[in-house]
Amino acid sequence: MIRSISLLLVVLLFGSSCLCAAEVNHPNILWITCEDMSPRLGCYGDTTIPTPHIDHLAEQGVRYTRAFGTYGVCAPNRHTIITGMYPTSTGAMAMRTMRRTSALNLITDPDLLAIPTYEATPAPEVRCFTEYLRAAGYYCTNNSKTDYQFRDPITAWDESSKDAHWKNRPNPEMPFFAVFNSTDTHESKIFTQTSPVVVDPEKVTLPPYYPDTPIVRRDLARHYDNIHKMDTWVGKLLQELEQSGLAENTIVFFFSDHGDGLPRMKRWVYDSGIQVPLIIRFPDGRGAGTINEQLVSFVDFAPTLLSLAGIELPSYLQGQAFLGPQAASPRKYIYAARDRMDPAPETIRGVRDDRYKYVRNYRTDLPYIGYIPYRDQQEIMQEIFRVRVAGQLSADQWQFTALTKPEEELYDTQTDPHEIHNLATDPRYAEKLVELSTAHEKWKQETQDLGHIPESELIKKLWPPDGKQPTTANPQVTLERFPGDKVRVTITCKTPGASIAYRLNQKDRWLLYVEPFDVTRDAEVFTKANRLGWKHSETVHFVQKQ
Repeated sequence: MIRSISLLLVVLLFGSSCLCAAEVNHPNILWITCEDMSPRLGCYGDTTIPTPHIDHLAEQGVRYTRAFGTYGVCAPNRHTIITGMYPTSTGAMAMRTMRRTSALNLITDPDLLAIPTYEATPAPEVRCFTEYLRAAGYYCTNNSKTDYQFRDPITAWDESSKDAHWKNRPNPEMPFFAVFNSTDTHESKIFTQTSPVVVDPEKVTLPPYYPDTPIVRRDLARHYDNIHKMDTWVGKLLQELEQSGLAENTIVFFFSDHGDGLPRMKRWVYDSGIQVPLIIRFPDGRGAGTINEQLVSFVDFAPTLLSLAGIELPSYLQGQAFLGPQAASPRKYIYAARDRMDPAPETIRGVRDDRYKYVRNYRTDLPYIGYIPYRDQQEIMQEIFRVRVAGQLSADQWQFTALTKPEEELYDTQTDPHEIHNLATDPRYAEKLVELSTAHEKWKQETQDLGHIPESELIKKLWPPDGKQPTTANPQVTLERFPGDKVRVTITCKTPGASIAYRLNQKDRWLLYVEPFDVTRDAEVFTKANRLGWKHSETVHFVQKQ
């Protein structure tokens, strides 16, 4: 709703979290991302499918071999990346919180239907990290997936659409942060053959937790075909960057949003679900062709981007920078989690060091394979069900047959990269088990893990006292008139933690309000405010009285 009102002569402080631009030299930053893909690339030693463009990028950059998401699924991970916060701290754990997929309309389980839809709601001081980039003068574009577990804030991006591009920035000297996302490798693209056939199913290497059948081989081969198609897209994007003359001042990231979109991979805290490829190329060629084995988590991406851009890190961030002047010492552990996936309840937490993975199962009463209608569409999943019913799964495929779970799991990812030989009860690993379980308990306390609260109660904690979603207050404006035609505009919002957007023409893009700005006496101001997890304010049209 848009309403026209006279300017209000009100002065309110923006707050201690005011975003102020810094006088530094900002590099361009390009993120090239794909979906649902583990490090199945030539540069990571997997030669099943040619990936020449990504491999060439790795030759020019740094290849990270221990990069991990916080979840094995997209929405909580994307929440982590955009906020620099663990989903378990903000109510973003479940997949998903805001809406239910169409397949769930068939569910009649009263417990499921009683689960509220809601938005993750971080503390008031939390912002999308792109706001800090925009405040520092960056033009931020997203092409085009968001899926943050809260409605898209209008203050996060200059552009967020399929047409978003760095070339749309109003000034060619303006630094940019641009995200381009490919869906070619998404789980859904395995349902049917959508890419040219390149891989012979007989030549794929199956993980030991899969039965060796033609359908299983075919679907894994399809995944590789999709990776090949995605690699071609990456090559075209990098070529465009080169031809624009911007590569010499652009840091390039390539990564996936989580592991492979296949059963026992996607949605799990095992490396098959959370480990991702990460390649970073610097314009000066530093580290070209090298391998970095330090642990990196998605919660570290926001602080790292701000560090590279020369922006002081907000104190609320739960990750740490691994590059730039504010880089911290390498991590000792990364942390992962799994909670409800569509209708399937679950509470799992994981801790990993550079070798060992600890898994804590809080719902030992549940089987590993719950009812997830979206996943179950895959023919590979139906094939696994068929083989299971036939009693033909092997001992290494126990995670598809177990009806309950042990409280603790421990894996040596060096000798057992597929995480199928549980060492938790082996006395030789008792010391490591205690170390990682203690690290888990400490992390759970420090991050105030909300995953143990029923969602019906969680919503009341996010939106106290009754679980009803608050609405961000409408922005207010103060005018300061100067001799001549100049008027200074100050915009405020009474909602703590609200970000403010404005524009001077209804057709223009929304600008992030950072500080008072000048307009002419005949100008109009359109403004809107949002706090993460709350409803946006109305769009308010301010008209000056002469």
